[in-house]
Amino acid sequence: MATKNIDSEHLTVTGAHRQVGEHVTVEDDIIVIVTQAYGPDGDDIVESAKVEFDGYPAIPVLVKAEGREEIVNLSPFHGDARKTGMEGLAAGTKCRLFCPVSGKPLDHVGKVEDGSPADYYAIYLTPRLSQGEMVAISDIWGDYHSRIVDNFELISYWSTEFGE
Repeated sequence: MATKNIDSEHLTVTGAHRQVGEHVTVEDDIIVIVTQAYGPDGDDIVESAKVEFDGYPAIPVLVKAEGREEIVNLSPFHGDARKTGMEGLAAGTKCRLFCPVSGKPLDHVGKVEDGSPADYYAIYLTPRLSQGEMVAISDIWGDYHSRIVDNFELISYWSTEFGE
């Protein structure tokens, strides 16, 4: 698999990442791929994906902003800024994030720790819906703060210095 879309300079992987389970795959010791994702009611959102990135299903999220409502397909590769949907939306726009299956809002996790108005919202990695197993994504369009937590350990973090 090509790694040209991965911002590996700003990607770090910590801990016992080879043992994270079937919902996250680590390849070549730097590539973290989300292979399972669940909404706030336990709906399998990867199963609903209609888009792929490099042969892996996208992570679809229903995004509402500026009077628009669209499915945005996020790359499952952590550190990869590729996405489809909401083309033309201005960077810095605050978005509302929803499960593409149930239509319910994603669970709020907390503020992004950089002093910006961004908040984290949960895409769960298992049907247990635990904050110990989730991808926390920012609600600001073009803000690539995201974190993958597995077994309550931060296994991946994409630095705020990366932009589209």
